[in-house]
Amino acid sequence: MAAQRKLGKATDQRLALLKNQVSQLLWNGKLETTEARAKEVQKLAEKYITLAVNTYNDTVEVEKTKIVNGKETTVKVVNDGANKLAARRTLMANLADLKEARLPKEKGLEYKVRTKTVRHPLIEKLFNVYAPKFAKIAEEKGQKGGYTAIYKMNARRGDAAEMALIVVL
Repeated sequence: MAAQRKLGKATDQRLALLKNQVSQLLWNGKLETTEARAKEVQKLAEKYITLAVNTYNDTVEVEKTKIVNGKETTVKVVNDGANKLAARRTLMANLADLKEARLPKEKGLEYKVRTKTVRHPLIEKLFNVYAPKFAKIAEEKGQKGGYTAIYKMNARRGDAAEMALIVVL
């Protein structure tokens, strides 16, 4: 048996498709696609969430000296540890870099101010939202994994492809 489904695509097209679908799943929390694609997306999404859960606490506190108005001041900064940095880089290489959407009735300047400090919103969401949530669940229930669920839907009109909804729990 093959390690992965071919999905009727060339390798580069298949990898690009899965990269985009996993990114959309993690960003929106759900994705409607064919059943075979959903199973492949689930494999990758589970791996990426597990990577974030295992490394999200790895931080290092560093003191930096800055010169402000001719005076030297020390500032404490929290940086990523080696494991979290490696995980962050792996995720950035394997996920599409999605932009944060503007809120309804939000002006351009407000949007720039709100998103100024966040360079990679999807990666930040993985480490700041999903990782703590699933780490807490793993600690309480003693189980790891099972971050996503696939629900079968009716066949697609036109080609009768088996459709599925994949959801981040």
